[in-house]
Amino acid sequence: MEDVIPPRRLPDFPWDRLAPAAAVARQHPDGIVDLSVGTPVDPTPSFIRDALAAASDAPGYPLTAGTEELRSAAVGWLHGRFGAAADGLGVLPVIGTKELVAWLPTLLSASSVGFPKLAYPTYDVGAQIAGARGRAVDALTALGPERLDLLWLNSPSNPTGKVLPPQHLRKVADWARERGTVLASDECYADLWYDGDPPSSVLSPDVCGGSYDGLLAVHSLSKRSNLAGYRAGFIAGDPALMTRLLEVRKHAGMIVPAPVQAAMAAALRDEQHVIDQRERYRSRRTQLLRALTAAGFTVEDSTAGLYLWATRNESCWNTVSWLAERGILVAPGEFYGVTGAQHVRVALTATDERVGAAVARLGS
Repeated sequence: MEDVIPPRRLPDFPWDRLAPAAAVARQHPDGIVDLSVGTPVDPTPSFIRDALAAASDAPGYPLTAGTEELRSAAVGWLHGRFGAAADGLGVLPVIGTKELVAWLPTLLSASSVGFPKLAYPTYDVGAQIAGARGRAVDALTALGPERLDLLWLNSPSNPTGKVLPPQHLRKVADWARERGTVLASDECYADLWYDGDPPSSVLSPDVCGGSYDGLLAVHSLSKRSNLAGYRAGFIAGDPALMTRLLEVRKHAGMIVPAPVQAAMAAALRDEQHVIDQRERYRSRRTQLLRALTAAGFTVEDSTAGLYLWATRNESCWNTVSWLAERGILVAPGEFYGVTGAQHVRVALTATDERVGAAVARLGS
């Protein structure tokens, strides 16, 4: 009998470990203020819902590659936002970007995957699903001559909100191309910035140098357009890689529903709703940043994205408990890597009323 290799056991879902703190926070007389998971709470814009409803008569199978309307809207948005040229740019819709992040190493048959030391846990989980060797790295020089099949970037970062400047992105792109490494840049928070210049993309001309070879950019409509419930995102970049991904996704049935594709196209053609949502988050960020600082926290990076990366120079679990006693639930930095063991991630995704409650509790 041939030896059977047991499947690799994935780590326990980290959020389950937060349940005791959540139970404490719920006992607050005024209820819990949940700033742990970054799930949008503001309404989906009505014109996007109208587009979804108008396309709801969809008896046939949708296109895995996306409709021409959606692809055109995505390319147009990438050009307007980052200056990306339409020529030679591949675009493919995905069923929410977490799905893409988790399965990209498998779809690319990657045996080695790199990701930031402080990072969204799904980069590592995706490597484990693929049976690949995962490597947490901050400085590429630490890899020496080592080559990776796939390297993840994340700017603005989840959890820290740190933004990588274009010159840094260009160095990483050059490094990856020299080694034949696919560079995947998770840019899901690129439309949510508060200080300095707007975040750049690996598809920007000053980063890619006019060629998309070996480059992929991942974008989500969950945060910018309040479409987390739609599971709506897309990947863009190297057309050869896009063709490869498309063929596998066609076989596997990884298809974005037709009404969601119509809603995505509508969202990508409008910028005002994104500006409005960014201003909502800016107001909540300003209030929480001021309150956390006054309560003795230090907030680091956090110039963009949906989170404040805060520390009291103690175990993240002690900080989680301290806040839970005040009815505020946050995410322990340990979820995002060992170097986050003294930080917590504070989400901006709560209603104005709940943010106000958190500010009041921190002030008392």
